[in-house]
Formats: sequence, structure tokens, C-alpha cells
Amino acid sequence: MKNTKRWVALFMALVMSFGMTVAYAEDAAAEDDSAVYEIVSEQVYNAAMGDFYEAYMKAKDPSLTVSERFALMAVSEAKLMEDAVMLPLYTDGGNYAMNRMALHSNSSALWGFDANRYHQLLVATEPIRGADQTALRLAWNEKRGTGEYEQYAKDYLTEQGYTLKDTYTMTYNSDPQTWDTLASSLAVDGEAVCNTYEGLLEYDNENVLQPALATSYETSEDGTVYTFHLREGVKWVDSQGREIAPVTANDWVAGMQHMCDAMGGLEFLVGSDGGCGIVNVDAYINGEITDFSEVGVKALDDYTLQYTLEQPCSFFTTMMGYSIFAPMNRAYFESQGGKFGADYDPSAADYLYGTDPDHIAYCGPYLVTNATANNTIVFSANPTYWNADKINIHTITWLYNDGSDVMKPYNDFKAGVLDGTGLNTSSLEQARIDTYGDTGETYFDRFSYISSTTATSFMSFINLNRTAFANVNDETTVVSPQTEEDRVRTNAAVSNVHFRRALCFAVDRAAWNAAQVGEELKLNALRNSYTPANFVSLEEDTTIDINGTATTFPAGTFYGEIMQAQLDADGVPITVYDPNQEALGDGFDGWYNPENAKAELAIAVEELKAEGVEISAENPIYIDLPYQSNNENRTNRTMALKQGVENALEGVVVNAVACADLNEWYYCGYYNSYGYESNYDFYDLSGWQPDYGDPSSYLDTMLPDYVGYMTRCLGVY
Repeated sequence: MKNTKRWVALFMALVMSFGMTVAYAEDAAAEDDSAVYEIVSEQVYNAAMGDFYEAYMKAKDPSLTVSERFALMAVSEAKLMEDAVMLPLYTDGGNYAMNRMALHSNSSALWGFDANRYHQLLVATEPIRGADQTALRLAWNEKRGTGEYEQYAKDYLTEQGYTLKDTYTMTYNSDPQTWDTLASSLAVDGEAVCNTYEGLLEYDNENVLQPALATSYETSEDGTVYTFHLREGVKWVDSQGREIAPVTANDWVAGMQHMCDAMGGLEFLVGSDGGCGIVNVDAYINGEITDFSEVGVKALDDYTLQYTLEQPCSFFTTMMGYSIFAPMNRAYFESQGGKFGADYDPSAADYLYGTDPDHIAYCGPYLVTNATANNTIVFSANPTYWNADKINIHTITWLYNDGSDVMKPYNDFKAGVLDGTGLNTSSLEQARIDTYGDTGETYFDRFSYISSTTATSFMSFINLNRTAFANVNDETTVVSPQTEEDRVRTNAAVSNVHFRRALCFAVDRAAWNAAQVGEELKLNALRNSYTPANFVSLEEDTTIDINGTATTFPAGTFYGEIMQAQLDADGVPITVYDPNQEALGDGFDGWYNPENAKAELAIAVEELKAEGVEISAENPIYIDLPYQSNNENRTNRTMALKQGVENALEGVVVNAVACADLNEWYYCGYYNSYGYESNYDFYDLSGWQPDYGDPSSYLDTMLPDYVGYMTRCLGVY
């Protein structure tokens, strides 16, 4: 049975906007809040995203080839973009940066947590010149896949007069909520804990999948059974480095069972609906079976591990670096109060596992030797790590920054406190003034380079079913200024697809981004879809149906081009793919168009008028947008969005709702687990980093019935 807590508030007001008051009132009389919330979520989801779901289910047909699957997924994502339940904003990178870390000395894999593992970094004692970073980037492009880049980079830096060090210091802005990576879906947890354990396979700094705690593996002829042979002699230790036990195959069985028991939000990735489809995982999670030995993960002996899938999964091995496949020592977990199956109870008085770094076991390159809340996290080299002689960095220090001082990262970089920094509008201006030593060069001219973009897609979500009008962790904070009548009218408006499109088309994303990174680079990191346009391409010529016309896309066609073909066929003026752009779907604004926004709003006004909802300057729709008010750049960004929308759309007012600090802003939506907790109408603080190398890693997050992790950002499930 699913372990979920569900309730609904302002129920009558919300369902009125869908014209279903009587039917739902009757249902509500017989149902508890949990059941009512599920009914509402299903109705709202189907009304807003039914076309996406229908198209996506066709793409999930197991009889399809990989290329057919990719093509139909692109079609379904086009429908998702047309539904305008979320607006793509930007990706990481694409801004000016300065660094003591050499580019590409850690993995830049587009999925999983391997890019957050720092043991192979090359870090200099002095800032690395921008010209040298560019030279290293070019060398990486040439040497990728040869295994030669790391030594080349070491030699190059030495020849250029740099001295390498074995420490790395960076900034962070949120403490892990738990140190139990198997029980969490938050990036802030996984990015920290991934340095404390090692998985079966790991992407190296050339983005080649390499053996880690598995030395080799085989796949059955039918592609459903994966057998991994484990490295012997690897040890589990505690936070003091004291040996606990050897690492064995049973640790992956225990880890998978605990992940399924904890239901931290990512268990769908191993199920059949939204993941790789390990045999009987869904049945175990749903309570249909209670014996975990019936699930398709087995320890054949101490050093042989086997996964059995329901059907072939083309992306299975790309998932190995992600937290859901982390090992966990069963005996240590139980010694910390942990239990399995129906007995699992993290609220028990004796349950300590993952509550802090002293209550987890380690088998990775680092031990956490300091974790002071909102201050410092220190990772120190694990002397028992199996590959300890090969790590480059022996101490990683994370320093907390709440974002209130926009100049602090730059000033700390100059002072040698931090080893890298991005440049925002304020620090960029200062970097063009400050000179480095007696060189006569400014910091900007000497050290700046443009950072690479990533596969992480940050989106702005529209709350389709808002029930929270203050932060649920503290109802005195971030309180909506809307009246009861305003709330009903806003919910009616966002239930209309043309209103949602109008809102999305009215957001000047370039101006929004310029408030953070400056005018010069305001377009660089803009993303126009959820899945990047160049994420995958077709392996063979593929014919699919586009609105009744058989359409053939040749081998090599990028995902984004197929998405664009469907958008064009449907006549929805969104551009997600431009062959003239280097990244194909990034680096331009394919959404912002005030004329399109006005046209969509005109349709919405007429349709809503027929439902008794007037939209005009005298009777506007209010859209609550929370923002971190103690951060100058984020404040400016919010005001740019507000101004752009209100200039383009008469009868729409954006309420810029101030959050006193980063924590309040996070609790508006990012920290929340369920849709009913989302305290906003429009939210620009959430995104998705793919877990594996397939478009379903993005699109599965938008599935209904608690399967899709990101649907909660829409106020449902």
C-alpha cells in the first residue's frame, strides 16, 4: 500500500472552477480527505494533461524499437509543452565563471550524480587563466574516450606553471535534509551523500562508464538479466574510519529493499510504470507481495549480484551512478534502529540511520568529518577506500551561503576561500574593475570563461490545484495576499490552457535571466523544452504518425526536431528546436512573444466569460510568485518577470510575494513532498536533473497517481 499522506483544503472553492461542484460535493460526503484529494488530482491532471498522457503511453509500448520510442516520446513532449503547465527557463552553466579547478577534471555526465563526485578533480593553488581553461576544453573534446585526458591536463597545467593541490572548497546553499540517500529524492541530499559511497559503475571524467565496485558484468541474451561481479576486499567503515564489514552483493539487495520501504520519491525509477522495471518491485511497493526475495535483485553469492527486469531496458546501466542503486550494509542499518518491510518506521525512537553523518556507513572515497548546520561540511579522504592511492583531492570543504550577499562568492574566490565562482550581474561588474596583482589585467580578462551548460532543466510551474496559501511548515510565513474570491478566479484561469499559454508567452525569459547573469549572456542558458533538444537522436530511419500523416525522420535526427515537427503540425507557436543554434534547443527564447500572449489571452477571456469569470483591468487575475527578497539579483529577476507579464497581459497582475530568506522560498515548493503543500501560483525554483540516458527520465516525472515526481509542482498528487 502506498505510504502517502493526503488531504485537501478549500475544496469547494477549487472544484467550482471546474464546474463540478455538485458531483464532487456528493463524492466528498462519502470520501475522506485523502480519497477526495486523489479524485481532484486525477480530474485536474486529465483535464490539463490528458493529451500528453495518451501520447506518452503510446511511446511506452515495449514492442517499439529504441528509435520509435524516442520519436514518440518527442511527440508526447510536444503535447506537454502545448499544455503549458510549466515554462522551461534555463539550465546550469552558460555564464561567466572563474575557477582554480581544471575544466572536465570530473565527470560531466548529463545524468545521475557522478558529476558531483569530486575525487578526480584537478585543482590549482592559483586561479586558472581563462585561455588555459579554453585550451583544456578543446583538449578534452579531442581526447574524450581515450583515457588520456587526466594525465594530459596534469601535464599541461604543470607546463603552464600551475601547482596542483589536494583540497577543494566550494559553496552550498542548503544542508542535506537526510544523510540516507536511499530515502530521499532531493538533489541537496544526493549531491552530498554520493561522495560517501560508490556504486557498481561510474562515469569517468571523459564520461565513459567504468567499473567501480563491479569489476565486470554480463547481460542475458534476451536483455533482461544483468549479472555483476563485485570487487573483493572493499570495506564498510563508520564515520571514524573504523571497519564495520566487507562490501558484498547483499548490500545492494538491502539497499534496494530499504529504498522501496522508505518511498523517498524515486522508487518509480525501478518500477514498470516509470523506470527500468525490476521484476516484482511494483508488487512489493504496493503491498501485493511482502517477501523481498521475490523481487528481481539477488545476491547469488558474496561477490555476484543479479538484477532481473520484466523486459529489456536500453538505459539500465546508465542508472548505476544514481542514488537508487546505492549499496547499504544491512547489519549496520539494523544497528541504527532500521527495519525492513512492514516493520520499517523512521519515526521510531531508536531509529538513527541517516539522521547525521555519524549514523551512516561509508564505502566511498570520503568520510564526513564535519557537518555544522548552515555553516560547513567537510569530506576527508577515506583511508580504506579501495582506490585511495588514485584520488586527487583529499579534503573537500563546503561553505554555506544563504545568498543574501550577492558579492560574497566572488570576494571569497579572490581571497582564496573558494576555489570557483560564477559571476552574476554585480560581481561581473566588479571583476571588470579589479586587477590581479601587478599583471595589469582585470580578474575578468585574465580568468573568466563561459561555463558549459548541462542537462538539468529548471522550469517554472503553474499550480493547477492550489490549496496552500501560506507555507505549510509555518503558516505565518509567505502568506498570499489573495482574497477567497481571488483564489477561485485564479484557479479558474489557470485551468484554461489558453490562459496558461498566454502567461508563458508573456514571460520575457531573457530579461529575467539578465537580472542574474547580465545582458551579454542572457540567452546562453535559456532552455526551451523539458528534455534538451540534443539529448538523444535516432539510431535509424524512423516513420511515425504526425497528425494522420506518416512522417519519416532519418537516422541521426535529434529529439528536438521531432518535437518541433509536432508543435508545427498542431499550430502552437513554440520553438524548441533551431538547427542554427549550437545546442539546437538552448541559447534562444522560443517562447516569449507578447503578440502570441495577447492572442491566447483573448481566447481565454472569451472562454472564461462563458463560465462566469471576467478578466479585465478592473477585475484582474492575480498570480502569486514567491521570491527570495534578501537576494538582490533574485529580487530583480522577479520584478523583471512581473513587469513583462503585466505589460503584455491586461487583466493579469503578478503578486511578487516576498520570502524573507532562502529557507522560506524553498518551503513554498522545493522542500514539499505533495501537491497540496505548494504555496504559489507560479514558481521558478525547481527543476530536474536526469537520472539516466533516456528521455523517459524527464517525462516519467510528469506521470499521474504519485508515479511522477514533478507533478506535485502542479498542485496534484
